Amino acid sequence: MTLTADRRTTRQVRRLDKPDPAARSRGGQRFLLVGLVLASAYSLFPVWWLIVAATKNRTGLYQSNGLWFSGMHLWANVRQVFTYENGIFLRWTANSFLYAGVGSLGGTLIALATGYGLARFEFPGRSAVFACVVGSFLIPIALLTLPLYLMFSKIGLVDTPWAMLIPCLINPFSVYLAKVYTEATIPFELLEAARLDGAGELRIFFSIVLRMMTTGGATVFLLAFVNTWNAFFLPLTVLRGENNWTLNIGLYNWSGKRLESGVDLTGLVLTGALLSIVPMAVMMVAMRRYWRTGVTLGALK
Repeated sequence: MTLTADRRTTRQVRRLDKPDPAARSRGGQRFLLVGLVLASAYSLFPVWWLIVAATKNRTGLYQSNGLWFSGMHLWANVRQVFTYENGIFLRWTANSFLYAGVGSLGGTLIALATGYGLARFEFPGRSAVFACVVGSFLIPIALLTLPLYLMFSKIGLVDTPWAMLIPCLINPFSVYLAKVYTEATIPFELLEAARLDGAGELRIFFSIVLRMMTTGGATVFLLAFVNTWNAFFLPLTVLRGENNWTLNIGLYNWSGKRLESGVDLTGLVLTGALLSIVPMAVMMVAMRRYWRTGVTLGALK
């Protein structure tokens, strides 16, 4: 009897020594919360510094605390950015909208059509084509810049808007996202019913498929727009005249004038950089519902 009681006591002690699942879950949530806070601070720190720097004049920019305000000169800096060199900043902004807007829109349409074809049509070599699409993710865009420049030089497209628009039309990652979204949202039965009703493939795509892929299309467009807006190496290589430059290239040229001619345009560069992120921020907020839904669906798939 004594031995049995000792065993029961030992078993009870072992059960009490087991970690509480609720406590372990709370510990994981705290760790995750701390990680999210640190990641948010790391992401927002450069934005805060840029906002503070854009409100300073040249003296405050070099002689005051970099993380706090020293006078409000934001509107004067903005006015100077818009009027410097006859308002060339507005021309660069229009170019960026042209390349990112038109190029991303055309690239989205091509990506949706390609993804739809890979997902819902059987043809010889489909697996090989999709393997090439996935494998192209391994090729950095910087490696393609020099071949693009040489090709555009032979056909006379260097320093023209086409040198930026044509590469924006082809994006393998957008094709992959479109294929994943098509497989999740476009049923075979709906396509067969449309064909039985006499609809052609083009009518099916433009009247049915595109309407059902609004969320996926918005996600593909948004990612392509941000990628093109932030492009640097490609426009630096294929665009020569400043009238065709993007915002990034124009601001880079302003920052280099301090070494070339001794003109300090650091304040203009910082204010212009702050203005350059406003369109992306507005678009991210306006399309966050589509972007969040599309990326979540792709992750689950």
